[in-house]
Amino acid sequence: MLRYRTLPVTPFQQNCSIVWCDQTMEGAVIDPGGDLPEVRAEVERLGVRLVQILLTHAHIDHAGGAGALARELALPIVGPHPGDQFWIDGLRQQALQFGFAPAEPFAPTRWLHDGDTVPVGQSVLSVRHCPGHTPGHVVFYSAEAKRAFVGDVLFAGSIGRTDFPGGDHATLIASIVGRLWPMGDDTVFIPGHGPESTFGRERRSNPFVGGT
Repeated sequence: MLRYRTLPVTPFQQNCSIVWCDQTMEGAVIDPGGDLPEVRAEVERLGVRLVQILLTHAHIDHAGGAGALARELALPIVGPHPGDQFWIDGLRQQALQFGFAPAEPFAPTRWLHDGDTVPVGQSVLSVRHCPGHTPGHVVFYSAEAKRAFVGDVLFAGSIGRTDFPGGDHATLIASIVGRLWPMGDDTVFIPGHGPESTFGRERRSNPFVGGT
């Protein structure tokens, strides 16, 4: 079964998730935006053997630590979708703009596309391309655990911003309705910021997508 532990990192309190297979203890870290010593300490405490880094998208608070962590632990970087190449290219500028520590450049080992799968030990994460917040945003879904790691697509009571370059409100709504809701009302999602919620709760009460 897939297990996970979420740590808020960076001044933006971005939800970095450590996910692992409880049978093999092989794992991945999703969106290591920063605070890498804390992330590595938690991985060690959990007894997880990291085998990859997964990125939902390439904004600085989600991807700022990916290059350094990949170098330090010799890990592949998987994701996001190629639509976020320009955000990866601009990580240094993002760090300067938002007051982050300098971000090491990187090239994803593997780009992801809608319908791809990513193994985590004996567990499998399904990939859905969910543009709107960024063009290359992806979501990772575990059917067995009924958990979705949605980055900045959807939040408890809100949705992702669409005023950054490449963002589009209508596209984001279409991603939520067409690619998240079919995962089921009982699916718990881990957003990029803030508390967890369920798709059913957001369908009922979220002022931006409620009733869709």
